[in-house]
Amino acid sequence: MILIKYIIRNHIIPFLFACVVLISIFLLQFLMKFADKLIGKGLETIIIVKLIVYNLAWMVVLVVPMAVLVATLMAFGNMSQNNEIAIMKASGISLYKMIIPPLISSILIAILLVYFNNKIYPDANHAARLLMEDITRKKPTLSLVPGVFSQDVSSYAILARDVIQESNELKDVTIYDYSNPPKVNIVTAKEGKIFLVPNQKKLIMDLKVGEIHESDIYRQNVYRRLRFTHHKIAMPADQFTFEQSTPGGPRGDREMGAAQMLAIVDSINKVQSSYQKEFNSKIDQIIDKKFNYKPIDTTSNKYIYVKVEQRLRMLENGFTDVLNRIEYNRKEINRYMVEVHKKYALPVACIVFVLIGAPLGTMTRKGGIGMASGISLVFFVIYWAFLIGGEKLADRDLISPFVGIWSANVFLGIVGILLLIKTAKEKVTLNFEFITKRIPKSWKSSDDEIENN
Repeated sequence: MILIKYIIRNHIIPFLFACVVLISIFLLQFLMKFADKLIGKGLETIIIVKLIVYNLAWMVVLVVPMAVLVATLMAFGNMSQNNEIAIMKASGISLYKMIIPPLISSILIAILLVYFNNKIYPDANHAARLLMEDITRKKPTLSLVPGVFSQDVSSYAILARDVIQESNELKDVTIYDYSNPPKVNIVTAKEGKIFLVPNQKKLIMDLKVGEIHESDIYRQNVYRRLRFTHHKIAMPADQFTFEQSTPGGPRGDREMGAAQMLAIVDSINKVQSSYQKEFNSKIDQIIDKKFNYKPIDTTSNKYIYVKVEQRLRMLENGFTDVLNRIEYNRKEINRYMVEVHKKYALPVACIVFVLIGAPLGTMTRKGGIGMASGISLVFFVIYWAFLIGGEKLADRDLISPFVGIWSANVFLGIVGILLLIKTAKEKVTLNFEFITKRIPKSWKSSDDEIENN
């Protein structure tokens, strides 16, 4: 019991440390990606905090399996470096027994992660999507790109040669106004300012020094040109108003639990069976040639041939239509089943990574974060290459969703079991001299000085 507690305790701190570091990396990447959509919108702090919290859900799903591998490598690497593995083996405790505590812990983590994937992760994804859609409507100038027409405002096309985000100022503005058909107004101005009214129901374009060109498609001989020094245009601003949406409405495949997606798949399968019957019926019609046409002119078969050809074309069009519907439904089923399998395959990866991390940590005899991160990175790349490749192939109906998603776990699981058997039977040590030999001597000396200090 003391040994079990000791092994688990060696895993806890590296696991928490790896979680914090990896989440921080993902969070930094997220903030860098969406910073331009958040800065300068006058959002309350609580809104930004909500957005970050909601997006932590997908980060947790990816981070936890990674952290398990890093923690296992560090824990067994430390114990091997301190000769604790050798002492336990000399005491009659095999590597198989040493791996039982982290293996049981990984199973518990996998069960919790399955619950998280089905109950918390979908709702968080749904809330994050709604909140991001609400935020993108907050500031009108952020939808304007200098030199590019924007049609975000209904019935208007807006072009500005220069956009100053901080002050909402626009330079060399051109506006096409289609709000009053059949008339078309073209407004040009040297400069302007765009802002929302206090109730955020209208978008005001405050323009200075420009012209209004007005034409009517029903009165082509009439053309008006007005010059102004100051002109305001009121536009609808529903798409720029920040009103936090309430949860509800349609959800994507990553915004539902496995049970919900399986229910949708079951419904699609029922529709698919009806399409399959229709498909088989059309095949039978083509094979059996049940046209039942009676010629008007019995002395000539020309009429029969024409009608038969028309009927065949109709059958071919109907055949193609049903085939397209079957193909679409099959891809939809695959898309949902890929997400269903991912909700269970990623948690199971925690168990697989323990099988890999324990023997590799013992073999490397290094428990530092550098060594653990380097080895982990290799297996992460392999795992995600299998997972992403399998997902794409399954979405395209080239392989089954089960094979596409679970192949990574199966492959790495077999590798882990083989490494575990080999390490348990004999003492195997991995050294990286072929890498260290290529490191410049000046780097080595500086590293040695740091270690000595």
